[in-house]
Amino acid sequence: MGLLAYNSTTRFDIDDRTLAHLEAVIYAKLRRGEAFLFTWSRAAGEGTGRTTVWMNRASSLAFRRRGDTRIPLNHEWVERLMAAANSPAGLHELPETEQVAAVG
Repeated sequence: MGLLAYNSTTRFDIDDRTLAHLEAVIYAKLRRGEAFLFTWSRAAGEGTGRTTVWMNRASSLAFRRRGDTRIPLNHEWVERLMAAANSPAGLHELPETEQVAAVG
């Protein structure tokens, strides 16, 4: 399980694979100077609910993954996460693969 720490006050427990993809999106947005919302569900041990923060260049961020190996990125997932980050709702949880309804 990985960790995203925001401004030393807010922590998000996120699995390593998801965190690697979020990291790519967050770095890309901040490199361009683009601020955005980031919303995530609390970990099971923290109760229910969601936390939302405003990400910008002044944010103090730390990413920690449990594993030390590079995780290959799924570019389609990164694109969907980036589209979410560019939307009014901001960056939020999206599954790696979208379920496509069968046409019958």
